[in-house]
Amino acid sequence: MSKNNPWDQIKNPTGDYHVRQILSKGRTPIFWGKDEAGRCLFIVELDGDHSDYYKANTTSVKGIDIDLRQSTGKAKQRLIIALEKHVDTDLFLGLCNTLVSSLEPAQTSEESLGIALTHIKRWKAFFTGQRMRLLSAEEVRGLFAELQFLRLLYQKKFPQDLAIEAWCGPDGSHQDFIYENTAVEIKSLSGHERSSIRISSEDQLETQCDNLYLATFRLISQNTEGALSLNGVVKQIFDELTASEAIETFSAKLAAAGYIELLEYDSPRFQIVNNQPYQLSEGFPRLIRSDLPEGIVRVGYEIKLENITDFKCKMESLF
Repeated sequence: MSKNNPWDQIKNPTGDYHVRQILSKGRTPIFWGKDEAGRCLFIVELDGDHSDYYKANTTSVKGIDIDLRQSTGKAKQRLIIALEKHVDTDLFLGLCNTLVSSLEPAQTSEESLGIALTHIKRWKAFFTGQRMRLLSAEEVRGLFAELQFLRLLYQKKFPQDLAIEAWCGPDGSHQDFIYENTAVEIKSLSGHERSSIRISSEDQLETQCDNLYLATFRLISQNTEGALSLNGVVKQIFDELTASEAIETFSAKLAAAGYIELLEYDSPRFQIVNNQPYQLSEGFPRLIRSDLPEGIVRVGYEIKLENITDFKCKMESLF
């Protein structure tokens, strides 16, 4: 359990629940709490009666209990989010801290409730996945690069919903994007010095599509104007999406990729130095399942970029 766990400072009540108010810049009162069963609570206090809106917009989440209760005083209600035993406490704390930050700009109780329920819906997709943990630094860079290519795809070729459907990496596909008769594998490179890319399996550079590309995005970490964090590029895409179905599908794919908005993903911030695609035509150096000697499995290897310069192509070729 985290050394900064706020629930450690709250004693178990003999009935109902005990609370401790969270210091926040926002107008909405929010609290850490603990109930008589010892469950960790996150509480949002609301002015007025929001029962109808809550019933129309609430959702169930595995491992979390959500309730709207009348508070002290007839004109107040409390949204209570309770952690069940089988969900990780540190992860729940990270989700709650992110929600605290998201609630700060809210000016009304209606806005606060809407923000909270939107976050909870995203939690549901995350908790139904298999990767309930923080992404590694390498996974953060890789997902950042995939999302940058996704933006290019709906800006240059497809409607938003079709572009998001083409993002197949989170669904377990061997390539990150598959559309029409084209497959694209995305790789991120960190800094200026790295000169090779890691291929994780014998299936990653083999496809049934006629066209297969490898697209590299070189990223540097810096806090300059225009640099974005993983949270930043996710927000950018949500702001650009207009169709409700595209937003819903994008949220589900983010969850399948192991992402949920957490303050930890506010840094590092990345700048794209360059992107470079390669066409995997005859002679491209690769190990593929159909050519492996019998008995060889689970192949991983690296490709030096200096040895594939003849296969460079323009990004427009992919669109």
